[in-house]
Amino acid sequence: MRDWLRAFLPAPMNASLAERLRGCCGALAGLVVTGLACTWLAGSAGLPPVLIAPLGASAVLLFAVPASPLAQPWSIIGGNTVSALVGVTCAHWIAEPLLAAPLAAALAIGAMFTLRCLHPPGGAIALTTVLGGPAVTAAGYHFAFSPVALNSLVLMFAALAYNNATRRAYPHRQQAAPRHPHQTADLQPTERLGLQARDLDAALRQHDEILDVSREDLENLVQQAEMHAYRRRFGEITCADIMSRDVVAVRPGTPLAQAWRLLRRHDIRALPVVDADGRVAGMVSDADMMKSPELNPYDGLRTRLRHLIHGLPRVRAARQPKLVAQVMPPAVRVVAEDTHVAQLVPLMADQGLRHVPVVDAQRRLRGIIAQSDLIAALYRGSLMEREEENNQAA
Repeated sequence: MRDWLRAFLPAPMNASLAERLRGCCGALAGLVVTGLACTWLAGSAGLPPVLIAPLGASAVLLFAVPASPLAQPWSIIGGNTVSALVGVTCAHWIAEPLLAAPLAAALAIGAMFTLRCLHPPGGAIALTTVLGGPAVTAAGYHFAFSPVALNSLVLMFAALAYNNATRRAYPHRQQAAPRHPHQTADLQPTERLGLQARDLDAALRQHDEILDVSREDLENLVQQAEMHAYRRRFGEITCADIMSRDVVAVRPGTPLAQAWRLLRRHDIRALPVVDADGRVAGMVSDADMMKSPELNPYDGLRTRLRHLIHGLPRVRAARQPKLVAQVMPPAVRVVAEDTHVAQLVPLMADQGLRHVPVVDAQRRLRGIIAQSDLIAALYRGSLMEREEENNQAA
């Protein structure tokens, strides 16, 4: 009995004070903007200036939980509008309000399910169109477009501006499935022994209940939980513990011939590129040196590199890449010295990075981690875990 009663107690909220204030201020700003804009638009068209009450519930979703699938643009615009249309239809054909109102809410939910625009305030809008009084009844189907659709559209644009201005992405972007680094049909390396997408899909089908979180966000949360579990099992092994510190680096203006000689001399596959202050500007690898469009893709490695460095007679010298800056990728992934090695796993396993520069707070190069360093760290962590288990057993 006590456990059953405990279910009625409010669950703790994970939102920080700043997040709560952002939601409150956003709802205030959004409703003020919507009221003023709709009053001006309705006044210019000779319509009564109306701000419908259920819009307050929409504001809670759009500004307090904008990542919710129920708060996305199609949900608010489609959900509110179709609910109003259903409500007007029920009010027109059913004279008894106590029958028309519940039926309108039920049919509105069914319509929102069908159109994939489930939005909880839509149920309130369906009731409003039936029980709103003579003014709403007289407006008929026009009520669904002004003020309902108009209010929803303006509030959605207000949420779009406010959320993005406060560095909170809206609409909430669904994460695309990561591409395999080798463009094959294999599962991502981290999925082969861990959580797979089909496992999550099976669990959701078994749950058979609408969750107020997108599938992509749920998968991301599970992966983050796995990462925390890994850190708990293997201890605090950071990038600073495993990185190579005596790093061979080049400048953007370093000639390709010199960069290639450094790769061969030190038997490495990539070189960090740093500016005059030692800040990481990029990475250049032997594979990057092979991507020149002037090279024959069927030449051997030795021939292609010789052509790249010394130039092809049939290609003008001005078109040939001669410097590191001309062939290095435009972006580079870096990690901080205190980054846990667990965070390197998706970078190197799923994204196919072979080397990751380690930087300080000013983005100055401090070291570099190769795939072999990560393998050694994982092996070391496994041995530590096994040793701890043996000690506990003893």
